[in-house]
Amino acid sequence: MPSTHRVPAARLATFYFCYFAFLGAFAPFWPLYLKSLGLTAAEIGTLLAMVPVTRMAGPALWGWLADHHGRRTPFVRLTAVATCIVYAGVFAGATYSWLLAVMLVMNIFWCGSLPLVEATTMAHLGDRFGQYGRIRAWGSVGFVLVVVGAGYLLDNAGVGSLLWLILALLVVHAATAFVVPEAPRHPHRDDDPGVAEIVRRPEVLALFAGCFLMAVSHGPFHTFYSIWLVDHGYSKGDVGWLWALGVIAEIVVFFVWTRLSSRFSPRRLLLSAYGIAFVRFIAIGWLPQSVVVVIAGQIAHAATFGCFHGAAVALVHRFFRGRHQSKGQALYAGVGFGAGGAVGGLMSGTLWDHFGGAWTFTAGGLAGLAAFAVTARWLRVRDAA
Repeated sequence: MPSTHRVPAARLATFYFCYFAFLGAFAPFWPLYLKSLGLTAAEIGTLLAMVPVTRMAGPALWGWLADHHGRRTPFVRLTAVATCIVYAGVFAGATYSWLLAVMLVMNIFWCGSLPLVEATTMAHLGDRFGQYGRIRAWGSVGFVLVVVGAGYLLDNAGVGSLLWLILALLVVHAATAFVVPEAPRHPHRDDDPGVAEIVRRPEVLALFAGCFLMAVSHGPFHTFYSIWLVDHGYSKGDVGWLWALGVIAEIVVFFVWTRLSSRFSPRRLLLSAYGIAFVRFIAIGWLPQSVVVVIAGQIAHAATFGCFHGAAVALVHRFFRGRHQSKGQALYAGVGFGAGGAVGGLMSGTLWDHFGGAWTFTAGGLAGLAAFAVTARWLRVRDAA
């Protein structure tokens, strides 16, 4: 039955905008700041792995608490404010061990808010999932605006200015957590299957395995892409624009998501994303001096994140119903961006020191190929051919 609930799109979009604005400063440029401290590739990889490591359990914990209490917004606010407070610890020291502790605690809180808001957005949308892309796209807009500006800021003010920029963005993010509206609770049957029973289904295991491998494939990209570009003569401003290009391509996907998702099944979109990831990361690894290849690689982000994420969220929403929605989105974040991201980041740090950038990116491409194989073989869902 069609939903008549009014979707608070502007308030949800505001949260996405500010959440990903922070990522626009952190994801591309935090590795450059860590390198400026004289840390090794393995140490940088380990520090960046704190983000996905905490996602392995953190989102599940916050999702369980939200579902148990029947409310998500108090935990969205708690995690956002705590993230800001703990991050301030970076001003107290710059040693590897201190930063490791700060990143670990900070990300335990930071990893909680987005899955809760994803579940809240889905609950507001109901059967109007096609509108998700236009709401989520504002997160990508926030990322683009910050990543371009931050690149020029660091070129002119130095990499140390990044610390203050991130703090300001986290303060704004914490403020917008208070505008997220609680979603109506949807009725569910008492005989709905439990989470363990849902997870044991072959199609769910295949989905999560593909998400895990896709996150592994992005490990070299998230950890060393900016460093790789700077090492090959690109300025920090260039790096900012290249990251922005990838997210602009992602925005296009989100804005046409209604048409895209009605024409292609989630399974087909996932297979396309995995195949393109294989080509993208190998090309980045072996041809970084080619501006054409690097630009094409960033445009491919439309598939390797935009199509992938939209299709994965749709399938999680389909598999985890009613009272399990927060847990489902938390598991997706934990298994994919969490465990997969941690393995990808740690793998990258080790391979980078021993085999160099080209072979590290090649390993990422091969993980995307493995995701394609798993999905093609085992992800069999009704009307997902």
